Amino acid sequence: MIKIIAPENLNPHFIKGCALHPPFPAHTRQAIFALGCFWGAERYFWQQTDSYLTAVGYAGGTSQNPNYHAVCNGSSGHAESVLVVYHDNQNSAGCSSYEKLLKIFWETHDPTQGMRQGNDVGSQYRSIIFCFDDFQYQAALKTRDIYQKHLHVAGYPSITTEIIRTANFYYAEDYHQQYLAKNPNGYCGLGGTGVLL
Repeated sequence: MIKIIAPENLNPHFIKGCALHPPFPAHTRQAIFALGCFWGAERYFWQQTDSYLTAVGYAGGTSQNPNYHAVCNGSSGHAESVLVVYHDNQNSAGCSSYEKLLKIFWETHDPTQGMRQGNDVGSQYRSIIFCFDDFQYQAALKTRDIYQKHLHVAGYPSITTEIIRTANFYYAEDYHQQYLAKNPNGYCGLGGTGVLL
């Protein structure tokens, strides 16, 4: 079970203006991904038309209510993660909104690097998909296996992405939320492999 744990005072989404915390509208679903520095990762997801809102936080570790310092020094075990609340639609080819999010996830980072993304090194930068239900879990496994074949053809090693069904998501501090909208020239260390799903 994936649990979203929100602090009492959260500012609205900097771009969309909606509340960052649950409850979310009934017609939406949630997804959580970790793929390196969450500043750039969040921007990839908020740009999608199916996204209702995005937020950054910490997930995949053991400590409760972690802060940025604890995540960066590795003591919390958490990874920098992005919560995506999205409208569950299908396109004309039958591809669901979640499958489109998975495509973004795989293609915008290098899922073979273990505890790093490029020059960003540490357990907080590892690659993880957090699955809310069986549909997400099966879709994550399926796309991982397909992408692995494409990566091997391109000369990349095996995928190290974790696929997890139980975790707590803790919101990051306010200054991290929608960071690259507030700081357009801010740092983004993400770079995909160039291999398409």
